Amino acid sequence: MSESYNRGISGEGMAVAYLISKGYRILAQNYRYLKGEVDILAQKDNCLAAVEVKTRSTSDFGAPEEFLKPAQIQRIIKTVDYFVTSRDLEVEVRFDIIAIVLTDQGSELEHIENAFYHF
Repeated sequence: MSESYNRGISGEGMAVAYLISKGYRILAQNYRYLKGEVDILAQKDNCLAAVEVKTRSTSDFGAPEEFLKPAQIQRIIKTVDYFVTSRDLEVEVRFDIIAIVLTDQGSELEHIENAFYHF
């Protein structure tokens, strides 16, 4: 496995632990529909958070959340729409990013709620 793959797996694990510690219930991880994938689908109260996890080893080339492209955002939206409608869920949907920077000195985690509105 590549170093970036392992970093991504580690970041997703950190994100899941963080969300659980904040009272979220994890409904799905790496959920796929057609060409889209959502890293984490988590629910808290009546809110479904579709969470994209961006993990990097440095923020020198920009913040992790800046690496989402418009086409990727559209695929995520379609995937979440399918998840909600196929399960007949009555929830408010929010699109979040958890940005993680992992270095030898430690890690930083930032939870950006309603992240798609920041673009």
